[in-house]
Formats: sequence, C-alpha cells, structure tokens
Amino acid sequence: MGGNICVLDSAPQPIEEFYKLATKYGIDAMFHRTDVTNEAELSDSFDHVVENMSSIDGLVTAAGIAIDKPFVDYTWAEVRKILDVNVIGTFFCVQQAAKQMIRQGRGGSIVLISSICATTTAPGHKLSAYHSSKGAIKMLNTALSVELGQYKIRVNSISPGYIESDMTRKMRDENPALTQLMHSTPPLQRIGRSDDLTGALIYLLGDTSQYTTGSDTMVTGGLHAGRSEQ
Repeated sequence: MGGNICVLDSAPQPIEEFYKLATKYGIDAMFHRTDVTNEAELSDSFDHVVENMSSIDGLVTAAGIAIDKPFVDYTWAEVRKILDVNVIGTFFCVQQAAKQMIRQGRGGSIVLISSICATTTAPGHKLSAYHSSKGAIKMLNTALSVELGQYKIRVNSISPGYIESDMTRKMRDENPALTQLMHSTPPLQRIGRSDDLTGALIYLLGDTSQYTTGSDTMVTGGLHAGRSEQ
C-alpha cells in the first residue's frame, strides 16, 4: 500500500513526524490547517486537497475531544462543542470525501476512529457526552457502509482503548490517579501507542480489505473483553 497524504488539523503546525513522511516513504505530504466545525473552511480544505492531490481514495477521521465531568454538571456549550467536533465534524468530513470518491467512480476506503467508549463505560471517568458522540460514530459507520456500498466505497471503524495522545495526557494531568489506571486496567497491562493502530489502518485502507465494510476493529489491549485482575 502506498499513497500521498494530506493532514487536516486545527493545530497551527503538524507534529514533527509529519516532516519525515515525504523522505521516509517517498510520497507527497501536505498539511492544511482546518477547523472541522466550520462548514466553509472544511469545504475549502477538501477543494484544496483535490486541487493539489488530484484525488481522494482514502479517508481517516480522527478529530475528537472529551470533557471528564459529572453528567449533571455539563453545560450546553460543553456538550455542543464535543458533538460539533466528534460527530458533526466527522459526518461532514466523510460527506466531502464520499462526494469526491463518487465523482471519481472507482470507490475508496473510509475509516472512522470511534472508541471503546461507544460500547462500554470507561473506568475512572465521567464521559457521558464523549460516550454519546462515539456511539453516534459507530452507528454512522454501520449506516454508511450500507448506503455507500453501491459506489464501492468501504466504510469501517476502529475503536481504540486507552491510547497515548494529547487527550489522554490532558486527562492524566487533571487527574493523576488515571495514570496507573490507564496502564493497569487493560489485560495487556499497558497504555496503547499510536502505532498500535497502524496495522488496522493499513488493512482497512488497503486492497486486502476489499470485501470488508461495516466492521469495527477493537484495539484496546483487551479492555473491551474485560478488565485486568492484576
């Protein structure tokens, strides 16, 4: 599998690893700052991708935020922010990519990053708004796999458990007790790394998954099956 990459992110600059992609893999890599909750900005960003990359054959949606607080204390603004980024932003990113894939007429692969929180509660957390958003993504995956199948567009999701990220680091900073919990609760006794998702992404984006759509791959260190007894 190989292909050029465009990263859309709200950050002003990409992470350091991004700058190594082109030389490491011999590809074109482009970064475009984008707010997925801004309709005009998102549309312009996808136009920019097509203009510079010629086509869109795969999409991974990974934008997501969480607020850890009791259900009764959430404000309207907090819940709207979570749903705008996690659900509405994902919905319209997929719509933009699907429209282009349909125009191209050769199908494509879309991978939605859901979460173990779509199917179970997270120990030590109060994430009702986040749970709701990821449940929506899991059902969006199911619905779109059926609706877009006629265009040979495959839609699958990946549901990670605890993965080392800005979001989980922020949670640990706000509640240090979560550090031990995130490392000890999964049966494999560690927090996941971003590269633990690589194999699933390569499979779902590549040609070996041509007959796979509507699936959800759990990458949780076994947490979806049960919590460690250690």
